[in-house]
Amino acid sequence: MQRLWTVVSLTSKRLVAEAKEALEMGTQATHVLAADYGAGSGRVVRGSFDGSKLSLEEVHRFSNDPVHLGDGLYWDFLRLFHELKQGIVKGIQGISQPVRSIAVDTWGVDYGLVDGEGRLCFNPRHYRESRNAKWMEEALRMVNEEELYSMSGVLPQQINTVFQLLGSVREHSEGLLPDVRMLLMPDLFNYYLSGQQACEYTIASTSGLLHAGDARWNEQLIGRLGIPETLFPPLVQPGTVLGQLTDDLCAELKIEPMQVISVGSHDTASALAAIPATDSEFAFISCGTWSLMGVERDIPVLDNRSRQLGFTNEGTVNGKVRTLKNRSGLWLLQECKRQWERENQRFTHEELVQLAASATAHQCYVSPGDGVYLAPGDMPERIRQQCSVSEQAIPETTGAIVRCILESLALEFRQTLDELELITGTRPRVIHMVGGGVHNRLLCQFTANAAGIPVIAGPAEATSAGNCMLQFLAHGEVSSLSEVREVMASSFSPETYEPEDTARWQEAYVRYQNLNQTLASKSN
Repeated sequence: MQRLWTVVSLTSKRLVAEAKEALEMGTQATHVLAADYGAGSGRVVRGSFDGSKLSLEEVHRFSNDPVHLGDGLYWDFLRLFHELKQGIVKGIQGISQPVRSIAVDTWGVDYGLVDGEGRLCFNPRHYRESRNAKWMEEALRMVNEEELYSMSGVLPQQINTVFQLLGSVREHSEGLLPDVRMLLMPDLFNYYLSGQQACEYTIASTSGLLHAGDARWNEQLIGRLGIPETLFPPLVQPGTVLGQLTDDLCAELKIEPMQVISVGSHDTASALAAIPATDSEFAFISCGTWSLMGVERDIPVLDNRSRQLGFTNEGTVNGKVRTLKNRSGLWLLQECKRQWERENQRFTHEELVQLAASATAHQCYVSPGDGVYLAPGDMPERIRQQCSVSEQAIPETTGAIVRCILESLALEFRQTLDELELITGTRPRVIHMVGGGVHNRLLCQFTANAAGIPVIAGPAEATSAGNCMLQFLAHGEVSSLSEVREVMASSFSPETYEPEDTARWQEAYVRYQNLNQTLASKSN
């Protein structure tokens, strides 16, 4: 049987020596490129490091628009790779020193299939495809939910790679020849950049196909599901230098070679690397449209309570595990803003926060993770309806609706903090919040108030910053993840929010818990 669990490390001691020699020659900044793909947009950022501080410059931004075809929903990989090439060309302009390397991070679970000639078999499928529900049901007939969770550490959800890949195998059984390889999204980009096929550990840990908390393909699970082992490339660790841009790509773009590095290729892994933590007892919130909240641990949490509460276990760049839960983020606020714009009421995010700050506190709450809020549409009306159903005050003004959202999000974070303590036995002493949500100062303060512990907010650009610093770590310009986090603290000056009015927020939390129970009983 092929050794699916092999971990390949390609980092060269020579590269580290060259980096140290370059630093000894002067303090002029060196440069790398970070390509950061989200599910709705992408960008290429140039990171410059002078030995003590990191600066970031966005050189190219583009939308990421999935495409409906007759048989499903696809990612437009060809266009996305085109945009990556444009970003590389723009990234080398306007600087005196060459760009040393590039690294790609993306969302999790999705993948492409590449044949033995290096051709993309078809555009990657989108994780929101309805077909995935069918294949999840099929997989759970072969391996039940509890066993699947204990084997992989990943919460069974229909978006997971394991279910999507089972579908690909069943739908294309005759076309999946032994030379076809599965490459998760960042690995697919890396392959067409460098010509090297490999799968980076942190992105692989989102797939549901590894041993729980371990950098090994789960050959037992793969065999039970009937997925060909030949689909799986070797695993590599974060910081692996895959090679250089291919000669053809350099000739096409008329650029000099640069190295291609596999960093924390899952965007949350790179964001977590950029958290300026000074001790290990912290919770993190990566807050954007959605929020990922969890803790960094040595081992995964695999019991039924953790599964029933909705926690999953994924890999970190330092060989640990992030036990986390996908929670609501700024989606409700973003959808409200879009609805108000449709009604010719235009507000900046700053104006909405100011209106919320002036509104009366603790009048009503909603359950942000309720399924009624998942689809786009008239979000203010849905919020008013849920407040009416739960017999609360109905928020009529813009400020009241925004305050309701922000207070509810903070209380949801508090609930997650309690759940983390329940499943791990430890209560974090501080929350580090990164991502775009840190620009919402009211949400940061409310989260500290609700949780009763400090919130350290920043950097907002954690994913790109982490991507860049992990490249500099691979080059030997910093020596450890601890030093990466020290650079983050000195480069971006995170802001600390101390808890305020905690007794009133504790009362609010009791009301919020009662609200969730009321809504649950009404839906049954």
